[in-house]
Amino acid sequence: GAEPLFFLDYLATGKLDVAQATSIVEGIAHGCRLAGCALIGGETAEMPGMYHGGDYDLAGFAVGAAERNALLPRKDIAAGDVLVAVASSGVHSNGYSLVRKIVELSGLAWNAPAPFATDRTLAAALLEPTRIYVKPLLTALRDGLAIKALAHITGGGFIDNIPRVLPDELAADIDLGAVTVPPVFGWLSKVGGMSEREMLRTFNCGVGMLVAVSPEDAEKLVDHLTKSGETAAIVGTLTNRADEPVTFRGKLAL
Repeated sequence: GAEPLFFLDYLATGKLDVAQATSIVEGIAHGCRLAGCALIGGETAEMPGMYHGGDYDLAGFAVGAAERNALLPRKDIAAGDVLVAVASSGVHSNGYSLVRKIVELSGLAWNAPAPFATDRTLAAALLEPTRIYVKPLLTALRDGLAIKALAHITGGGFIDNIPRVLPDELAADIDLGAVTVPPVFGWLSKVGGMSEREMLRTFNCGVGMLVAVSPEDAEKLVDHLTKSGETAAIVGTLTNRADEPVTFRGKLAL
Protein backbone atom coordinates (compact mmCIF):
# COMPACT_ATOMS: atom_id res chain seq x y z
CA GLY A 1 0.00 0.00 0.00
CA ALA A 2 3.00 2.35 -0.15
CA GLU A 3 3.23 5.30 -2.52
CA PRO A 4 6.43 5.20 -4.62
CA LEU A 5 8.51 8.34 -4.12
CA PHE A 6 11.63 7.91 -6.24
CA PHE A 7 13.52 5.42 -8.41
CA LEU A 8 17.23 4.87 -9.11
CA ASP A 9 18.61 2.77 -11.95
CA TYR A 10 21.86 0.90 -12.60
CA LEU A 11 23.17 0.16 -16.10
CA ALA A 12 26.36 -1.84 -16.64
CA THR A 13 27.87 -2.64 -20.03
CA GLY A 14 31.18 -3.37 -21.72
CA LYS A 15 31.11 -0.18 -23.79
CA LEU A 16 28.40 2.43 -23.52
CA ASP A 17 26.13 2.73 -26.55
CA VAL A 18 24.71 6.23 -26.12
CA ALA A 19 21.66 5.66 -28.32
CA GLN A 20 20.85 2.40 -26.53
CA ALA A 21 21.32 3.96 -23.08
CA THR A 22 19.13 6.91 -24.05
CA SER A 23 16.34 4.56 -25.13
CA ILE A 24 16.63 2.58 -21.89
CA VAL A 25 16.44 5.69 -19.71
CA GLU A 26 13.48 6.99 -21.71
CA GLY A 27 11.68 3.73 -20.96
CA ILE A 28 12.50 3.95 -17.26
CA ALA A 29 11.30 7.57 -17.16
CA HIS A 30 8.02 6.55 -18.80
CA GLY A 31 7.53 3.84 -16.18
CA CYS A 32 8.21 6.35 -13.41
CA ARG A 33 5.60 8.72 -14.84
CA LEU A 34 3.06 5.88 -14.87
CA ALA A 35 3.89 5.13 -11.23
CA GLY A 36 3.94 8.78 -10.20
CA CYS A 37 7.48 8.69 -8.82
CA ALA A 38 10.64 10.65 -9.60
CA LEU A 39 13.67 9.27 -11.43
CA ILE A 40 16.37 10.98 -9.38
CA GLY A 41 19.51 9.40 -10.78
CA GLY A 42 21.45 6.19 -10.92
CA GLU A 43 24.74 4.63 -11.97
CA THR A 44 26.21 3.74 -15.36
CA ALA A 45 29.24 1.45 -15.36
CA GLU A 46 31.50 0.42 -18.25
CA MET A 47 33.21 -2.92 -17.54
CA PRO A 48 34.71 -4.38 -20.74
CA GLY A 49 36.15 -7.34 -18.86
CA MET A 50 32.69 -8.39 -17.66
CA TYR A 51 30.37 -7.73 -20.62
CA HIS A 52 30.89 -8.60 -24.27
CA GLY A 53 29.40 -7.31 -27.51
CA GLY A 54 26.06 -5.62 -26.92
CA ASP A 55 25.46 -7.27 -23.53
CA TYR A 56 24.32 -5.09 -20.65
CA ASP A 57 22.86 -5.47 -17.18
CA LEU A 58 19.99 -3.32 -15.95
CA ALA A 59 18.64 -3.05 -12.41
CA GLY A 60 16.84 -0.52 -10.27
CA PHE A 61 14.86 0.06 -7.11
CA ALA A 62 12.14 2.33 -5.79
CA VAL A 63 11.60 3.84 -2.35
CA GLY A 64 8.06 4.37 -1.15
CA ALA A 65 6.24 5.56 1.95
CA ALA A 66 3.09 4.51 3.77
CA GLU A 67 1.44 5.25 7.08
CA ARG A 68 2.26 2.43 9.49
CA ASN A 69 -1.41 1.85 10.32
CA ALA A 70 -2.30 1.62 6.62
CA LEU A 71 0.13 -1.13 5.62
CA LEU A 72 -1.21 -4.13 3.74
CA PRO A 73 -2.32 -6.82 4.31
CA ARG A 74 -4.84 -5.47 6.81
CA LYS A 75 -5.39 -7.29 10.07
CA ASP A 76 -9.13 -7.59 9.37
CA ILE A 77 -8.66 -9.69 6.23
CA ALA A 78 -11.14 -12.53 6.59
CA ALA A 79 -13.01 -15.41 4.99
CA GLY A 80 -15.68 -14.01 2.70
CA ASP A 81 -13.52 -11.21 1.34
CA VAL A 82 -13.73 -11.04 -2.45
CA LEU A 83 -10.86 -11.50 -4.92
CA VAL A 84 -10.72 -9.05 -7.82
CA ALA A 85 -8.33 -9.76 -10.70
CA VAL A 86 -6.74 -6.84 -12.54
CA ALA A 87 -5.75 -7.89 -16.05
CA SER A 88 -2.16 -8.15 -17.19
CA SER A 89 -0.94 -6.95 -20.59
CA GLY A 90 0.86 -10.21 -21.31
CA VAL A 91 3.82 -12.09 -19.87
CA HIS A 92 4.96 -9.00 -17.92
CA SER A 93 8.49 -9.21 -16.48
CA ASN A 94 8.88 -12.83 -15.39
CA GLY A 95 9.40 -16.23 -16.95
CA TYR A 96 11.49 -15.16 -19.93
CA SER A 97 14.09 -17.92 -19.61
CA LEU A 98 11.25 -20.36 -20.24
CA VAL A 99 9.71 -18.11 -22.91
CA ARG A 100 13.01 -18.09 -24.84
CA LYS A 101 13.17 -21.88 -24.62
CA ILE A 102 9.62 -22.20 -25.94
CA VAL A 103 10.41 -19.84 -28.82
CA GLU A 104 13.41 -22.03 -29.62
CA LEU A 105 11.15 -25.11 -29.60
CA SER A 106 8.68 -23.37 -31.92
CA GLY A 107 11.35 -22.80 -34.57
CA LEU A 108 10.02 -19.28 -35.18
CA ALA A 109 12.27 -16.29 -35.78
CA TRP A 110 11.89 -13.35 -33.42
CA ASN A 111 10.83 -11.13 -36.34
CA ALA A 112 8.20 -13.61 -37.57
CA PRO A 113 4.50 -12.75 -37.09
CA ALA A 114 3.35 -13.83 -33.63
CA PRO A 115 0.97 -16.82 -33.97
CA PHE A 116 -1.24 -15.31 -31.26
CA ALA A 117 -1.06 -11.70 -32.58
CA THR A 118 -0.35 -11.79 -36.31
CA ASP A 119 -0.24 -8.00 -36.66
CA ARG A 120 2.95 -7.91 -34.56
CA THR A 121 6.30 -9.64 -34.60
CA LEU A 122 6.86 -12.40 -32.07
CA ALA A 123 9.45 -10.28 -30.25
CA ALA A 124 7.20 -7.23 -30.00
CA ALA A 125 4.22 -9.26 -28.80
CA LEU A 126 6.22 -11.08 -26.12
CA LEU A 127 7.82 -7.83 -24.94
CA GLU A 128 4.53 -6.00 -24.40
CA PRO A 129 5.33 -3.65 -21.47
CA THR A 130 4.20 -4.60 -17.98
CA ARG A 131 1.16 -2.72 -16.73
CA ILE A 132 1.81 -0.49 -13.71
CA TYR A 133 -1.18 -0.38 -11.36
CA VAL A 134 0.05 2.18 -8.83
CA LYS A 135 -2.23 5.13 -9.58
CA PRO A 136 -5.63 3.38 -9.78
CA LEU A 137 -4.93 1.26 -6.70
CA LEU A 138 -3.62 4.16 -4.61
CA THR A 139 -6.68 6.17 -5.60
CA ALA A 140 -8.94 3.31 -4.54
CA LEU A 141 -7.20 3.12 -1.16
CA ARG A 142 -7.45 6.88 -0.65
CA ASP A 143 -11.13 6.81 -1.60
CA GLY A 144 -11.72 4.48 1.33
CA LEU A 145 -12.44 1.25 -0.53
CA ALA A 146 -11.77 -1.61 1.89
CA ILE A 147 -8.81 -3.22 0.13
CA LYS A 148 -7.41 -5.86 2.48
CA ALA A 149 -4.40 -7.17 0.49
CA LEU A 150 -2.64 -6.91 -2.86
CA ALA A 151 -0.87 -9.84 -4.51
CA HIS A 152 1.34 -8.90 -7.46
CA ILE A 153 1.34 -11.97 -9.72
CA THR A 154 4.96 -12.16 -10.84
CA GLY A 155 7.40 -15.10 -11.05
CA GLY A 156 5.79 -18.08 -9.34
CA GLY A 157 2.35 -17.25 -10.70
CA PHE A 158 -0.80 -17.73 -8.64
CA ILE A 159 0.51 -20.62 -6.57
CA ASP A 160 3.58 -18.91 -5.10
CA ASN A 161 2.51 -15.26 -4.91
CA ILE A 162 -0.99 -15.34 -3.42
CA PRO A 163 -0.05 -17.15 -0.16
CA ARG A 164 2.47 -14.40 0.65
CA VAL A 165 -0.33 -11.95 1.49
CA LEU A 166 -2.57 -14.38 3.40
CA PRO A 167 -2.48 -15.34 7.07
CA ASP A 168 -2.05 -19.05 7.77
CA GLU A 169 -5.75 -19.61 8.47
CA LEU A 170 -7.00 -18.31 5.10
CA ALA A 171 -6.97 -19.66 1.55
CA ALA A 172 -7.81 -18.17 -1.83
CA ASP A 173 -10.52 -19.99 -3.81
CA ILE A 174 -10.28 -18.95 -7.46
CA ASP A 175 -12.69 -19.62 -10.32
CA LEU A 176 -10.35 -20.08 -13.29
CA GLY A 177 -13.29 -19.82 -15.66
CA ALA A 178 -13.68 -16.17 -14.62
CA VAL A 179 -10.08 -15.34 -15.62
CA THR A 180 -9.65 -13.83 -19.09
CA VAL A 181 -6.50 -15.46 -20.48
CA PRO A 182 -4.61 -13.54 -23.21
CA PRO A 183 -3.82 -15.67 -26.30
CA VAL A 184 -0.07 -15.58 -25.61
CA PHE A 185 -0.51 -17.98 -22.69
CA GLY A 186 -2.42 -20.51 -24.76
CA TRP A 187 0.43 -20.48 -27.28
CA LEU A 188 3.09 -20.86 -24.58
CA SER A 189 1.16 -23.74 -23.00
CA LYS A 190 0.66 -25.57 -26.29
CA VAL A 191 4.16 -25.17 -27.72
CA GLY A 192 5.86 -25.70 -24.37
CA GLY A 193 3.72 -28.73 -23.48
CA MET A 194 2.85 -27.13 -20.14
CA SER A 195 -0.04 -28.31 -17.99
CA GLU A 196 -2.52 -25.88 -16.47
CA ARG A 197 -0.88 -26.38 -13.06
CA GLU A 198 2.55 -25.55 -14.50
CA MET A 199 1.15 -22.42 -16.13
CA LEU A 200 -0.41 -21.30 -12.84
CA ARG A 201 2.93 -21.76 -11.05
CA THR A 202 4.98 -19.98 -13.72
CA PHE A 203 3.04 -17.18 -15.42
CA ASN A 204 0.43 -14.58 -14.48
CA CYS A 205 -2.02 -16.19 -16.97
CA GLY A 206 -3.78 -12.86 -17.48
CA VAL A 207 -3.87 -11.55 -13.90
CA GLY A 208 -1.27 -8.92 -13.08
CA MET A 209 -2.65 -8.04 -9.65
CA LEU A 210 -5.07 -9.83 -7.35
CA VAL A 211 -6.92 -7.65 -4.85
CA ALA A 212 -8.65 -8.89 -1.70
CA VAL A 213 -11.49 -6.50 -0.85
CA SER A 214 -14.51 -6.49 1.43
CA PRO A 215 -17.67 -7.90 -0.19
CA GLU A 216 -19.40 -4.54 0.19
CA ASP A 217 -16.76 -2.77 -1.90
CA ALA A 218 -16.00 -5.44 -4.52
CA GLU A 219 -18.26 -4.10 -7.27
CA LYS A 220 -17.22 -0.53 -6.45
CA LEU A 221 -13.58 -1.53 -6.91
CA VAL A 222 -14.27 -3.20 -10.26
CA ASP A 223 -16.11 -0.06 -11.39
CA HIS A 224 -13.29 2.21 -10.19
CA LEU A 225 -10.61 0.15 -11.95
CA THR A 226 -12.65 0.01 -15.16
CA LYS A 227 -13.09 3.79 -15.16
CA SER A 228 -9.32 4.09 -14.60
CA GLY A 229 -8.63 2.17 -17.81
CA GLU A 230 -7.97 -1.24 -16.29
CA THR A 231 -9.79 -4.50 -16.95
CA ALA A 232 -11.02 -6.07 -13.72
CA ALA A 233 -13.33 -8.89 -12.66
CA ILE A 234 -14.35 -10.80 -9.55
CA VAL A 235 -12.65 -14.21 -9.69
CA GLY A 236 -13.03 -15.72 -6.23
CA THR A 237 -13.19 -15.38 -2.47
CA LEU A 238 -11.13 -15.99 0.63
CA THR A 239 -12.07 -19.08 2.62
CA ASN A 240 -10.97 -20.79 5.81
CA ARG A 241 -7.92 -22.85 4.93
CA ALA A 242 -8.31 -26.61 5.04
CA ASP A 243 -5.14 -27.67 3.23
CA GLU A 244 -3.71 -25.75 0.26
CA PRO A 245 -3.40 -21.95 0.48
CA VAL A 246 -4.75 -21.58 -3.09
CA THR A 247 -7.53 -23.74 -4.53
CA PHE A 248 -8.98 -23.63 -8.02
CA ARG A 249 -12.36 -24.25 -9.62
CA GLY A 250 -13.04 -24.52 -13.34
CA LYS A 251 -10.35 -24.38 -16.00
CA LEU A 252 -8.23 -21.75 -17.70
CA ALA A 253 -9.24 -21.02 -21.29
CA LEU A 254 -5.78 -21.82 -22.66
